[in-house]
Amino acid sequence: MSTRLLVGGILVLLVVMGVFVWYLAGRESGKVGEVAQTPTIIAGGRQIVLLGSGATFIYPQLDAWAKEFSKRYSNVRIEYNPTGSGTGQRQFIEKVVDFAGSDPPLSKKNWEQARGDPRGVIQLPVVIGAVVMVYNIPGLEGRLKLNGEVIALIYLGEIEYWDDPRIKALNPELKLPHERIIAVHRSDSSGTTHVFTLFLYKASKGKWPKELVEKAIEWPVDKTGRGLGGKGNQGVTDIVRRTAYSIGYVEYSYAILAGLPWALVENAAGRFVDATPETLAKAAEAAYPLLPQSLEDDFNEAWENMVYPPGEDSYPITSFSFLIFYKVYPRDKAEAIRKFIEWINTEGQNYIVQGYIPIPEIVREYNLRAINIISEG
Repeated sequence: MSTRLLVGGILVLLVVMGVFVWYLAGRESGKVGEVAQTPTIIAGGRQIVLLGSGATFIYPQLDAWAKEFSKRYSNVRIEYNPTGSGTGQRQFIEKVVDFAGSDPPLSKKNWEQARGDPRGVIQLPVVIGAVVMVYNIPGLEGRLKLNGEVIALIYLGEIEYWDDPRIKALNPELKLPHERIIAVHRSDSSGTTHVFTLFLYKASKGKWPKELVEKAIEWPVDKTGRGLGGKGNQGVTDIVRRTAYSIGYVEYSYAILAGLPWALVENAAGRFVDATPETLAKAAEAAYPLLPQSLEDDFNEAWENMVYPPGEDSYPITSFSFLIFYKVYPRDKAEAIRKFIEWINTEGQNYIVQGYIPIPEIVREYNLRAINIISEG
């Protein structure tokens, strides 16, 4: 073999090996064709753990973000416990955690308490949340339609059977069974329940009372023996899956993962709308002008106006879910928190889990104001 041929063969081998390494790097990063990013360290490379707790809805997305963020910033680990919005808010107020996740914003009382603390508080709408009505009606052919009034009457215990005339009037094309409805709800303190009960209050034409709008309530349907409680979105999902003729409310992503059907729900414009990325995005766009001017403000009035939003194509049981942060952290954590907020509102939007949708760019820009608010102390 000539020297020229030997050299040529070696060059070809090197090129092939280089392409193979490039492919593996791209596959490892989840994006074939892109070399995996070199990890970066912050705060002098010291190990930083950020602890959070709260809403179960945000957990699958936050877990995905935490894993990708730790690949980008290798000395930062984010640990989030999906305890429910109520527990997350309480642990934030008690300074047990570094941040909280919540479907509704801090209650007025908690916000005033946090604002008066030297560490302060800001709230960021980071995820668009939708509550869907999943159901288990064996043999039903076609898609169920419901409105706020009928859903309210089911959970009040006043509608007992699936073939009740008020349900049949919304579904004349369906053959509904004469079977008792089992109404499944959350048993824990839940932001999902708060969103759901607020929707019922706003959309039921006076049927659902204001005093039953909260994270945890005494469900009237339970008194009839036709109500069941489950812990977390997963608990409600599991009960509906295994209980024939049941209905329940869960976050959109859990319904997708469980493969359960969900109803079309009448929106504020009088249209029966499916929960899809498009109808959730329409709801978010309609809700953005309702956000307060500052991340440091009370979000409660704005949040109440976001549920059951206007718009022909808006899905009606929709709301932002929030991450809640202090304004002041120790030096290393302040740097890590600022990087995390920046990352989830920029690069992190490329890692959206199925069942969630990216927040509109205008909301991302709104959230990025937090970088200039968080300080060291």
